[in-house]
Amino acid sequence: MFIPAKSIRHSPVKGINPKTDKEEIRKPDVNEPFTALAFKIATDPYVGRLCFMRVYSGALDAGSYILNTRSESKERISRLYQMHANKQNAIDRVDAGDFAAGVGFKDIRTGDTLCAEGSPIILESMIFPEPVIGIAVEPKSQKDLDKLGMALSKLAEEDPTFRVKYDEDTNQTVISGMGELHLEIIVDRLRREFKVECNQGAPQVSYKEALTTTVDHTERLKKQSGGSGLFAEMSFELGPADEKFLESDEFKSGKTKLQFVNDVFGGSVPKEYFASIIKGFNSMMDNGILAGYNIDSMKVRLYDGKTHAVDSKPLAFELCAKEGFKEAARKCNPVLLEPIMKLEVISPEEYTGPVIGDLNRRRGMPKGQEQRSGGAISIQAEVPLSEMFGYVTELRTITSGRANSTMEFSHYAAAPKNVAEAVIANSKGAVKA
Repeated sequence: MFIPAKSIRHSPVKGINPKTDKEEIRKPDVNEPFTALAFKIATDPYVGRLCFMRVYSGALDAGSYILNTRSESKERISRLYQMHANKQNAIDRVDAGDFAAGVGFKDIRTGDTLCAEGSPIILESMIFPEPVIGIAVEPKSQKDLDKLGMALSKLAEEDPTFRVKYDEDTNQTVISGMGELHLEIIVDRLRREFKVECNQGAPQVSYKEALTTTVDHTERLKKQSGGSGLFAEMSFELGPADEKFLESDEFKSGKTKLQFVNDVFGGSVPKEYFASIIKGFNSMMDNGILAGYNIDSMKVRLYDGKTHAVDSKPLAFELCAKEGFKEAARKCNPVLLEPIMKLEVISPEEYTGPVIGDLNRRRGMPKGQEQRSGGAISIQAEVPLSEMFGYVTELRTITSGRANSTMEFSHYAAAPKNVAEAVIANSKGAVKA
């Protein structure tokens, strides 16, 4: 992976100064302030965590401090390496145009902007898709328990599309990624690199939920058990987020999923309770009303409420928001969303009919066909991920091993009623069990 600095030529890079919110340009010159992008985090058994970076401007000496504009904290890059395949060649300095790896940092993630302390800048952020499939994993023995947690933590740090979550309902550790192959590689790395033996469950699709209509609701919380109690009342409008919000950088960057609109007049709900109200609604978005799946976005417009001089507290309004969501969300015609994959199959022409027939059986939607060289046909389609488990084996059987396929995430779409009902019933059965 060694790339000589002299061979790299690139235009000036644009970024935003976080102090002024104005655009700045950094030229590929060693005399400019240091600016680099961390494009990969990796764990090496000999040197520890490696931060692969591309230097756009300025220079950095080993042992120097840099600013991470995401965390707004200083990081010391104790050593610098020039990477050559899986070998590290220690270097003392990197200049504009170099690709290098640094070690010694505490909190750097993929996509972070690294810059000189006195010249902050934020480069264009990297957008990572949400995981679409998950499996439950558990260590085979007690001695693997601690090692599993540490290994998953390191893998999640390396790969922004890989997530780890503990499901309290089933008492399982669930790992999520972009497909079957992605998770197979993760499990293989657990065994091969981290020496952790684990059992894995069947793949589970990462569904989502969405609210489709807007409703008005008033929720009142009143609890009294001697002495000071809890009181909160709020009137709000709950529904899907506006298109403008969905197109905003705030939503796309993942900073917030909740569009909160303050339409309270006359101080009926004091501003000091807003943070607790937002916290309450945010926490409920992680557990949708249908089957407990994540709600990707929604809008809350708060327009009225009541308080009590003694019993109104931030906790009361947080709990009121949670209870209000449970009641109002049921009336918002919630729907289950399933991940739709973009599929391309390259097959000999004589198998086109059977391949398309099989895709139709899997609820696939053909999008086009193209003639390829050698008498092959490229078939493009969109297919629900839930129907694609074991597809590669089936495709080989249909085409006598002469076809191949590639698949990537496309978008989420509302699941058909019968599919949604089965998923919801299954989720409720799993919780009861």
